Amino acid sequence: MTDDTTGWYAAESATFGDRLSAAREAAGMTQTDLAKRLGVKLSTLRGWEDDHSEPRANRLSMLSGLLGVSLPWLLTGEGDGVEPPGEANDLPRDVLALLGEVRDLRADMDAKVARLGVLEKRLRAALKEGV
Repeated sequence: MTDDTTGWYAAESATFGDRLSAAREAAGMTQTDLAKRLGVKLSTLRGWEDDHSEPRANRLSMLSGLLGVSLPWLLTGEGDGVEPPGEANDLPRDVLALLGEVRDLRADMDAKVARLGVLEKRLRAALKEGV
């Protein structure tokens, strides 16, 4: 991860789609893999990577967690993101596997938090109707 805000992935140099694509590739995921994990259509993910559309806030949070990059980096190129091409550290395979597990666990937790929010909203609505 890097905190370089004036380089390859800065807002002046790259788009949201560029950063999304780079983070996905750095995470070792295909577009199909990421779309499935996010629960979106492949065409939706492609639209994001091609800068034809943008994800909603809840999907941005999930993307950040799944890809192991900060939300500000995804949006602006500032913060913790991926190394520019040719500068990535060669990590041992077991470390990469552990990072993948952590990323998956974070994504699962983000999805559970989102689901909890939906259930809480439904419960509040049901309680309000019952009053």
